Amino acid sequence: MDADVPVVESGGKADFHYGSDRSLRYPAAHVDRVLRDGDTVSLGGTVLTAHLTAGHTRGTTTWTLDEPLNGRMQHVVIVGSPNVNPGYKLVNNRAYPQIAADYEHEFQVLRALPCDIFLGAHGGYFDLQAKYARWKHGAKSAFIDPAGYETYVADREHAFKAELRRQSGNRQ
Repeated sequence: MDADVPVVESGGKADFHYGSDRSLRYPAAHVDRVLRDGDTVSLGGTVLTAHLTAGHTRGTTTWTLDEPLNGRMQHVVIVGSPNVNPGYKLVNNRAYPQIAADYEHEFQVLRALPCDIFLGAHGGYFDLQAKYARWKHGAKSAFIDPAGYETYVADREHAFKAELRRQSGNRQ
């Protein structure tokens, strides 16, 4: 997404605004297409829609697509990251003042997305190993998990709110 372009093109030097380890660097990359919320990307016959779900980074992206399975169209959600990593400063963050508001918007977006098939940026988000093992043994619907998606989003939102309360000094 457009908000992460400076970070990607600088190899991470432009903005580690969360208080994270500044040694987290990678080779700089040239961005040849800048995406914004709602833009689509076509890969073969598949169209993916980008949803801005900022917070983890300013440009965290969640992707959606539709996939035919078992005679009907399934809504696929590939979650970017709703995690608040250790060291993220959610309160009085001068480098990213709207970080908490961005997380709140992220959860609003994630809750609103229809989801039949739950995937994510990391396999642990959606229990990839167990689902893949079932799929490999013939369970064509192994990745259909709307309840798992709802539970994951609710869990991550709860963790965000708890950390925000902790940093705000309100531990209720």
